Amino acid sequence: MSARPIADYALLSDRHGSALVHRDGSVDWLCLPRFDSPAQLAGLLDADAGHFRVGPRDTQAIARRYLLQSLVLETDFRCRDGSVTLRDALAMGTEDQANSLGLGAPHRLLRELVCTAGHVTLDVQYEPRPEYGLIRPLLEPVQGGLLTRGGASILRLSGGLTRGDGEAVDMEWWLGECSAAARVQLTEGERLCLGLQHSATADGAPPALSAAEVSDGLAATRAAWQAWSDVHQAYDGPWQSLVRHSGRVLQGLGYQPTGAIVAAPTTSLATCVGGSRNWDYRYSWVRDASLTLDALWVAACPMEAHRFFDFLGATAMLQVREHGNLQVVFGIEGEHDLHERELPRLRGWRDSRPVRIGNGAWSQSQLDGYGNVLLAAHRLREQLVQLSPTARRFLAEIADAAAERWQVADHGIWEMRTAPRHYLHSKLMCWAALDRAVRLARLLLPDTDPAPRKAHWRKARDEIRAAILEQGFSEPLGAYAQAFDNDEPDAATLLIPIVGFLPATDPRVLATLDVVEDALADQRGFIRRYRCDDGLPGGEGSFLVCTFWLAQARAMAGQIEQAERLFERAAGCANDVGLLAEQVAPDTGELLGNFPQAFSHIGLVNAAQAIHLAHGQRDGEEQ
Repeated sequence: MSARPIADYALLSDRHGSALVHRDGSVDWLCLPRFDSPAQLAGLLDADAGHFRVGPRDTQAIARRYLLQSLVLETDFRCRDGSVTLRDALAMGTEDQANSLGLGAPHRLLRELVCTAGHVTLDVQYEPRPEYGLIRPLLEPVQGGLLTRGGASILRLSGGLTRGDGEAVDMEWWLGECSAAARVQLTEGERLCLGLQHSATADGAPPALSAAEVSDGLAATRAAWQAWSDVHQAYDGPWQSLVRHSGRVLQGLGYQPTGAIVAAPTTSLATCVGGSRNWDYRYSWVRDASLTLDALWVAACPMEAHRFFDFLGATAMLQVREHGNLQVVFGIEGEHDLHERELPRLRGWRDSRPVRIGNGAWSQSQLDGYGNVLLAAHRLREQLVQLSPTARRFLAEIADAAAERWQVADHGIWEMRTAPRHYLHSKLMCWAALDRAVRLARLLLPDTDPAPRKAHWRKARDEIRAAILEQGFSEPLGAYAQAFDNDEPDAATLLIPIVGFLPATDPRVLATLDVVEDALADQRGFIRRYRCDDGLPGGEGSFLVCTFWLAQARAMAGQIEQAERLFERAAGCANDVGLLAEQVAPDTGELLGNFPQAFSHIGLVNAAQAIHLAHGQRDGEEQ
């Protein structure tokens, strides 16, 4: 299982935790009740670390899709003597899901198989391994199913068969020492329903689910996603289905209880097969979360944006006030210490070691977070009328910190593990923070005269602009460079027009777009992040969001045909259910890195919107 391509997986989310389902019906990753919980199933990272497969014995063809406007997965298996359809979801709650998707989620994996023609033999394999495969749990038969005990969690597997006449029949299990299996015969119209529920050991075992409750839960979860999509998804530009689907994926990466947003629901999926650049992305990066809110403005109105800013303000206010430092990444309930450690017992995806949990980036200094937060706040300003006084003060103090610290060297957007430098992107985002703070001054400072702070922000903003214009452009490179003290190309310079520092038609910007594409494109035309030594061993793939950035910048420059080619190239990397990883292998085009990756879906949404706007502008000029 740990050698399977990433593209063979699909995401399930209840906006609390997540699961990844392989195309053969095996759940090889399950983290409940939170995205960052120790995995109960981790076959994705080691074949012996747990899985839960339900599927036919003699599959001849497989087709799958997400049901319309949802993250309910449907997989059709065609077999020699019949066919069967599998539906999978992490259950949503019963509250008002249209406006609070995921509220009250019961932490249940729901699985339903319906024989649609002929007759089919199904195999069920259940091998739970809590805490990333560390625990070999006790399985005991109970009324309606199985109970799994081990460590801090209890898992209850229940459900049963529904025959053609409506008769409900319990399953017969073969129990091993810490695993279970079953074989089920279905004929047309019959169904097998299974529900896997999580609870804390201290809370005791949850009650069993009937087959009818599993079916009803799937229908309710599909209805919840569709209700949310109907209310919040209005994008009607090019690639509408891709953009709206990316909006649902991004919504699925949100942690409903706090408003935090994870960068990806997985850990340690390598950026190079057999390599060691394997990181845990199940946390809330200030950059990624802010950009997700920005993308949701296009793909799905983010009604809960104020909750994220409230979360961030409560989490980081004193840190910013006392030290001027905005931590790079937080836990999804506001945890600061994300100490990184390795799990040597796991072989890793494709034998890519080490497997890591936690993330050492939490202790790095990066300045771009100021700009990302205030860019998102400015884009969502009409929705921030509910912003708390604490959050308003926090945003104002972020601007103060940008004005105070913009001349400090840092580790940059790519989290280089080399000595700090004066990265252009970091200066650019400090400029963006102050530029948006100037525009938002009355919103951020409603109870005081904003003029003095606004003047201070404007002065610092203008100083940063002058520094970038003077020191950022490299004559030897013929473009804006990675840092003030080098002549290296860097894909992050593509953000110069995107954040509004210079127009995309400025000759220096156009030259930068050309240099980035010429110097950083791989043999398939995907854009790498940089080409310099970053202090880490091994290599990596090309970064998908960088290709989307280039498409977005080309569109803003009026180079629509080039933008469309770049967009199609990057969007074409999505798997059969429309999911993108972090990177793509330059030689094979294989998806690499944690999956699905918010950054890549953000890039897709924003590039599509830019191309849509560019078409509108050109059509207006032609009229």
